[in-house]
Amino acid sequence: MAPDLPPPSSIAGDGVGSASSIVADAASGYHVLKIQGYSRTKSTIPNGEHVESHPFRAAGHTWAIKYYPNGENPQNADYISIFLLLKEAVASHLMVQLVFSFIDQVISWGRAKFVDTAELEKSARLKDDCFTVRCDIVVIGEPRIEATTVPGASFVKVPPPDSSQHFRALLQGGKGADVRFLVAGEAFAAHRCVLAALSPVFDALLFGLMKEGTATENCIRIDDMVPQVFESLLHFIYTDSLPEAEGQDEEASATMAQHLLEAADRYGMDRLKLICEDRLCRYIDVSTVGTSLALAELHRCQGLKETCFQFLKSLKTLDEVMATDGFQHLAKSSPSAMLELMSKLAGR
Repeated sequence: MAPDLPPPSSIAGDGVGSASSIVADAASGYHVLKIQGYSRTKSTIPNGEHVESHPFRAAGHTWAIKYYPNGENPQNADYISIFLLLKEAVASHLMVQLVFSFIDQVISWGRAKFVDTAELEKSARLKDDCFTVRCDIVVIGEPRIEATTVPGASFVKVPPPDSSQHFRALLQGGKGADVRFLVAGEAFAAHRCVLAALSPVFDALLFGLMKEGTATENCIRIDDMVPQVFESLLHFIYTDSLPEAEGQDEEASATMAQHLLEAADRYGMDRLKLICEDRLCRYIDVSTVGTSLALAELHRCQGLKETCFQFLKSLKTLDEVMATDGFQHLAKSSPSAMLELMSKLAGR
């Protein structure tokens, strides 16, 4: 006869399981570097010498990119060399994965021989004597062990939140919509409660002192906004994200970000405003900095303003910017921003 077994509660461990994990965290980020005046850099910077980009933050650290237009040594004289440089002291070594690429294609030539200059000059990537490089960085952290107590195993897999998909379907289907907007002749249906929950201005317009009869008319005219901008605004309200901009170039993306920033400020949507401000900081160049600085002054965007000032520190850059229509617009529309700019540049 088999011996009697003790009750489950008296067995060592009391039936409580445990688990541990080996975790290797990773932080990632990227930086876009635009080379303007490629032919001039090639003709003036000899083999073995480089130009260093402005420092930037990515993957939790500060970096810069070293650009050698004629290669970093005689063996690579027919190539462009490009390297990532860590600009800060760290307590221990870093494990870094990085990829340099053109915007539309990952490059497999490596860094010392990033691209053959003859091939670049024949390709469509060199446009108006400019080309753009993207550097993707992944910093892998030191592996660590985490211990957890597991009161009971579970075979249930909880899916990620999907409320944004349901709200997107609600917006697109129009079910239960109780307010209509007429934007430059184009109609949009929406839900008052959703708009009011995300925007204090919509709340006042639809339920507060600003409603002025909209509860009975159920239609609000907006004549000073492009329909595509209002559509993107609604998409963000319902999904907390911006719609995908397939096939949109940098100039069109920057223009949309400018219009959306104005709309976000108008309707008191601070998160959307910061997202647009961040996007515009990434699109700063000679042709856009004047318009962006005027926009930053008008809508109180301090981060965008500081990015514009930083870009304009170079005397050569400032001279080029002053010849653009955007700078003329800045001078006429934002004299206070011009005074602040002159004050910052006075001691250079």
